Formats: sequence, structure tokens, C-alpha cells
Amino acid sequence: MWIKKGLIFEINNHQKWMKTHAALPFSDQIKDQIYRIYFSTRNNRNKASVGFIERDFENGKTLKISKKAVLSPGKLGTFDENGVMGSCIVNKKNKKFLYYTGWGSSKSTPFEWSIGLAISENNGKTFEKISDGPIISKNSHDPYFVGSPTVIFDKNRWKMWYISTKGWKKSKKELTAPYYLKYAESKDGEEWKLNDDIAINVSKKEIGLGRASVIKEDKIYKMWYAYATTKYRIGYAESIDGKKWKRMDKKAGINVSKNGWDSESIEYPFVFNYKKKKMMLYNGNNFGKTGFGYAVYENK
Repeated sequence: MWIKKGLIFEINNHQKWMKTHAALPFSDQIKDQIYRIYFSTRNNRNKASVGFIERDFENGKTLKISKKAVLSPGKLGTFDENGVMGSCIVNKKNKKFLYYTGWGSSKSTPFEWSIGLAISENNGKTFEKISDGPIISKNSHDPYFVGSPTVIFDKNRWKMWYISTKGWKKSKKELTAPYYLKYAESKDGEEWKLNDDIAINVSKKEIGLGRASVIKEDKIYKMWYAYATTKYRIGYAESIDGKKWKRMDKKAGINVSKNGWDSESIEYPFVFNYKKKKMMLYNGNNFGKTGFGYAVYENK
């Protein structure tokens, strides 16, 4: 089960571009015990950018908070003009590949998502978008939106799990689009082969499945993800090939707290290995408005 270690960061009007939220945390190792934790934050117009903190997990200290965004909304008219939300980093060929969701404009739906890529060639000091356009946008397999990519490099292939939907639904209160997790592969991390295979489907009662986190352990792919009926919870699944998954949500090993910052919701897990231990970053109430914390996995 996961042993919670508490809240480690929340937004307190740090910068003009960092007014509220610290959502979708994910980490990248900088030194032996120091990790850079990226997150998506919003300005006073609700536009998201990507910032980071540097955390010393051995001593339990935050060493640095980014003064500038490492990734910002795109140019007028581009797929990410209304915001960028980071999702994961892959280290390959002395480069850092940062995959993210871009928010575009839509007159008929609450949002329009596409997947973008920015690359750092200076060890994460700066990131440059590979183009003003997305690497995956609406297509014949995903005609409504794509987003929240999780990517790993395994067996000479780039493998991605991302969210998509079968369509928008109208209700008396709002428009909804129950979204599920799909799978794609690439030879270079930039051009992706898409298909109609759903990795994990959404149930009839669920609003959707959020950003996944995938590791490979003992030849088994293991996934943690957010799912929601009314409030978000963290689920768990396993797969032999990374394409077909078995949901085992009762084995997620973590739930909301009795009170505090993660007492109503718990979502957007990111699992990584730290000194022979598994650690999980995650958000709590209000989609990251209360910040993010972490937990350590212990066999019990």
C-alpha cells in the first residue's frame, strides 16, 4: 500500500503566471536525491503554463521554485494558445522530450485538446516546442480530442497512453465527454501510429479516466490513473503487452484522507523509482488547487 508523506507544494501567488493550481505533477531526476517536479499552473485568466520545483527527497526540502515558465501558451490561433499542461518527460539521446496537452479554442465545446512536444538539449534549462503545431491532433481514430500523454521508451519503441473520447454528450447541466485511455507507438517519439484500440475503457457510471502513469516491473506493465464518477480517485491496472489491460482498482492502495488537502479528491498520480522504492506524486482536492503531495509504496 501507499504511505502518504504529505503535501509538499501549493501555489500562493508566486508569480503572475503562477497564481493558482499545481496540477499534473511529474518528476525528472537531476542528481542522486534531487528531482525536478514539473506541474501545470494557471494565471489570473485561467491560462495554464508549466513550472517546476526542485526537491531533495532525502532531506525533505524544496530547493528551488521556477521564476519563469519552462513552457507557455502558444501563438494566437495555434493549438495551445489557451494553455499548456505538461504530462511527462522522456530522457533519450541526451535530450529531454516533454510531452504536453495543448488547449485550443472551440465555440461549441468547453475545450479542444491536442498533444504537443517540446525538447530540451541543455539538460532541462530551457525547452523548445518542435513546431507551432501538435504531434497528435483530432484524426479519423480520435475525431473529438486527444490529451494527457504518458510516454515511455521500451524495446526500441516509444509507447504512449493518452486520453480520447467517443463524443460529447448533452445534459441539462453541461456538456460531457466520457474519456478513456488509448495506446499508440512511434519509432522516433514524434510521429505516432494511431489505431482504434482502447487500452482501458470508461464505465457507464464514470465521467472519465485522467492522466496515466506507467512503469514496467518484472516484465509487467503497471499503470496508475485517475478515474471519476463524481469525485476523482486513483485506479490501477496491469498488462503483459501494454495494449490490453486488466483494471484492478481495489489494488491501487491509496485513497482520500479523512480531512485536509486531499480529503475530497485524489488524482493525477505519477509513479517513479527512487532508491529501490516506488514513489507517487499526486494531486488532491479541486484538480490541483490545493497543491501536490507524495506517497511511498510499502509491501504489507
